[in-house]
Amino acid sequence: MNIEKKSKNLFKTNILLAFLVIFIAIIPLVFVKHGEFGGSDDQAKKEITKIDSNYKPWFSPIWEPPSAEIESLLFALQAAIGSGVVCFYFGYTKGKAKKDVGKRP
Repeated sequence: MNIEKKSKNLFKTNILLAFLVIFIAIIPLVFVKHGEFGGSDDQAKKEITKIDSNYKPWFSPIWEPPSAEIESLLFALQAAIGSGVVCFYFGYTKGKAKKDVGKRP
């Protein structure tokens, strides 16, 4: 009986957190109109050319994505893989700690 109650509470908590994440993601889309989201590379280049108009970059990218959408996709994929690795590590260490607690006399 107690396990069912914990399971229902956990389910409710997860649903609440999912709605909270969706709400937090939608808020900027509603309130930020005509926002331009540029990369830090572009901003750095603009500031450097303000300081020295004769600046020439000393390297160039090996490959540039064919469109901004693909660039965004690759960035999101990179972020997803990184967060997957971090979350896996935290889950693994937590599971290992729970397993070790169960072995104690």
